[in-house]
Amino acid sequence: MDYRAFTNDSITMMYESVRGALASDDAQKAAGEKPRFQVRETSDWQEHAANLETEMLRRGMFFEIIDWSEDQGRLPL
Repeated sequence: MDYRAFTNDSITMMYESVRGALASDDAQKAAGEKPRFQVRETSDWQEHAANLETEMLRRGMFFEIIDWSEDQGRLPL
């Protein structure tokens, strides 16, 4: 995919979509369900996110990096 062809807003939207799919999967897994998007299980998701991050860095955009750890979104006990 030619990430350079997309606007900053489009790049941000795609990146936030990865974050949303990951959050959805984590919530489904926590509920004992099978993750719908299987973001953690599919390397293409992480590769896509990495490509988006590379393009955002190239453009000098500010963004919050996705935390790929299993405990993302959980509060410490």
